[in-house]
Amino acid sequence: MTNPTAAMLVIGDEILSGRTRDANMYHLAGQLTQIGIDLQEVRVVSDNPDAIISAVRALANGFDHVFTSGGIGPTHDDITADCIAQAFGQSIDVRADARAILAAHYAKSGTELNQARLRMARIPQDATLIENPVSAAPGFTLGNVHVMAGVPSVFQAMVESVLPTLTGGAPLISATIRVHRGEGDIAAPLAQLASRFPMLSFGSYPFQKDGIYGANLVVRGTDHDQVQDASAQLTQMFAP
Repeated sequence: MTNPTAAMLVIGDEILSGRTRDANMYHLAGQLTQIGIDLQEVRVVSDNPDAIISAVRALANGFDHVFTSGGIGPTHDDITADCIAQAFGQSIDVRADARAILAAHYAKSGTELNQARLRMARIPQDATLIENPVSAAPGFTLGNVHVMAGVPSVFQAMVESVLPTLTGGAPLISATIRVHRGEGDIAAPLAQLASRFPMLSFGSYPFQKDGIYGANLVVRGTDHDQVQDASAQLTQMFAP
């Protein structure tokens, strides 16, 4: 039985301009690996409604789960919620349940729940709220799309809220063997070994240090015994 699949959609001009470095993909990939959901694609799009809607529809049709990051804050350029609603043909407005969460949160600090902050309570009609224990403003799940904030601390908290609701598969296991040889010497025997273990994936990640060429060879799979067998053969094959 194959694992469920996932894609991630990172939304924001600040990512594409290089102004902000995305940390959320790294976190999500690690969390999904642990529960046996295979992250197979990541896209980055600008704050453009057509681009967001097109990407959401394509990914939602191609993968079991889609995780979005960014664009659900209080400012005018936070358009993700509206785009997700449009992608699914849903109406969107301030929802009573989301408003109540924000009202309680801001009341504690004596902060006004103004129109800008109220934008974060605009949720598609049929969506399920995602808890945000960091700053209260909820994310939401609509269909197979999980919509979350871009701020890393909030994104991570929302991921923690979502993952227990998902059914995963077999966790991915990996082993790394460090080899002090160039990839040109490694390629042929590595390919032969990979052909003997079709259920595993093999990666070669080269490095150069102090004039010495080498590569970290990584074996990945869901069968512990096969991963151990393949890594043992790699170690023997490229022993000094």
